[in-house]
Amino acid sequence: MLQLIGRDRELFTEDIHQQGKELSQIVSNSRFLVIGGAGSIGQAVTKEIFKRNPIKLHVVDISENNMVELVRDIRSSMGYIDGDFKTFALDVGSSEYDAFIEADGKYDYVLNLSALKHVRSEKDPYTLMRMINVNIFNTDKTIQQAIDKGAKKYFCVSTDKAANPVNMMGASKRIMEMFVHRKSLDIDVSMARFANVAFSDGSLLHGFDQRIKKQQPIVAPNDVKRYFVTPKESGELCLMSCIFGANRDIFFPKLSEDLHLITFAEIARKYLRTLGYKPYECKSENEARELVKTITKEKNWPCYFTPSDTTGEKDFEEFFTENENLDLKTYENIGIIKNDSSFDNDKLNLFTTTIQGMKLAKKWTKPALVNLFKIMLPNFDYEDKGKYLDSKM
Repeated sequence: MLQLIGRDRELFTEDIHQQGKELSQIVSNSRFLVIGGAGSIGQAVTKEIFKRNPIKLHVVDISENNMVELVRDIRSSMGYIDGDFKTFALDVGSSEYDAFIEADGKYDYVLNLSALKHVRSEKDPYTLMRMINVNIFNTDKTIQQAIDKGAKKYFCVSTDKAANPVNMMGASKRIMEMFVHRKSLDIDVSMARFANVAFSDGSLLHGFDQRIKKQQPIVAPNDVKRYFVTPKESGELCLMSCIFGANRDIFFPKLSEDLHLITFAEIARKYLRTLGYKPYECKSENEARELVKTITKEKNWPCYFTPSDTTGEKDFEEFFTENENLDLKTYENIGIIKNDSSFDNDKLNLFTTTIQGMKLAKKWTKPALVNLFKIMLPNFDYEDKGKYLDSKM
């Protein structure tokens, strides 16, 4: 996987080694709840905790199938631990989850990896409202539950797209950070921002694998360059932030020669070559769909690479803004954004009451939600191009 994203070594090896003994000691003496633990990042975090033999590790996720695979993966690779390891197929927004927390809820560390992470999810007002519920209000709710149950620390994952956001997904995570800062007065919190997780569920790179299995052409933008981390690296960064982050710290991968930009088209070419195919670049979707029926037998694979023209694509990626205070000395390959407890309580209350009113009326529009986001984030530079990834192969 590293070679496919243009690297020859893992990012956080030195930092994990340096903190390894203390990290293992803390984990082995602690109780953990991982929310959204069956997603790609959640599974990576769960495995990083599991292999350090915690006293208690409970995993919650709405996806029953992914949870089954997580358990099979762990049992087949790492086996068993002495501690209490259980999984629960629950929706964090449900009354069943609230009853689960009320019945026990005794955890030292609560890690929230659940999210609607796709820009395509903001194309309609209804999925967009679910994004707001999952990314913002479920986070606020589970932090309060952690406070009520006496947890030591709450961790949640943000995104690089929260830095100067240009899409609603990134903006929802930036607003989430504001809600988290308010709760940081009552519990220690930390977060992480990182790049695209290579071959994570639903990602374009994961789509490459699916297209091959289904004998379909590969499509990718040829002008969008992105940073990538592996699932294992995402798990390591989240766990490091959870255990060692000070209150309101946000951990991120340092930009260096070890983490460089690469286009999706370039990864597609590398991926096909590792499978023994030569990429054959087509001039249209129709040509690509037709050729897949014939040229794959000759070890050629049809590809359609085009410039990006959909809503929410950022020209470049960044993990922090010019107004944020950075610590670039503590770790070799991890940077830290140091935050004060600054938030606008009136704005947060306005956001909450406005969304509650919309849901109570069962009526809202995307422009109304965009306008509300712009009240929360005055510099939010959002442009709806009227075209989303669902309109493309």
